[in-house]
Amino acid sequence: MRIELPTPKREGKMSLEEAIDKRRSIRRYMEEPLTLEEVSQILWAAYGINRWGKRTSPSAGACYPFEVYVVVENVDGLPRGIYRYDGRVHFLELIKKGSFRKALTGACLYQRCVATAPMNIVIVAHYERTTRRYGERGIRYVHIDAGHMGQNIYLQATALNLGTVAVGAFHDMGVKEVLGVPGSPIYVFPVGIPAE
Repeated sequence: MRIELPTPKREGKMSLEEAIDKRRSIRRYMEEPLTLEEVSQILWAAYGINRWGKRTSPSAGACYPFEVYVVVENVDGLPRGIYRYDGRVHFLELIKKGSFRKALTGACLYQRCVATAPMNIVIVAHYERTTRRYGERGIRYVHIDAGHMGQNIYLQATALNLGTVAVGAFHDMGVKEVLGVPGSPIYVFPVGIPAE
């Protein structure tokens, strides 16, 4: 099942400077759903395509080593499940239907932010996409690229008056089992309406 996302906005109400100034880690979320437009905008900022036909976050040698997955629990217009984001066409593809937030929370050491977020973005790396070009140095480049994407997620969430936090404390194999996909999970970003 493929879901076409709303067209992302290329101009917002909050300036970049204001978003940088207001950006912070937020770990508590209200029990309100996200909109499909909010999900669309954050995913586009993370790994969509910009006006130059390139990804919105930079990548060493344009190797683009990531797949982006979304664990949806409470989003208007989206059934609960695990989705893969295809930024080239701005679609979500349903991978597994059902509620997986509890399982993801367990794999993430029972962190409250993961347990209460209406959506969790999981960044999965495929190191070989970069290491086949750069050798072992490519591992470092993948981690740098992940940081670029993470900052885009933070700033876009801030600009939408949403909250997120970068989660790196989790059992790799546990997150991988929840998703049921190849690659190495390296980041989890819970996203929700701030309650703090």
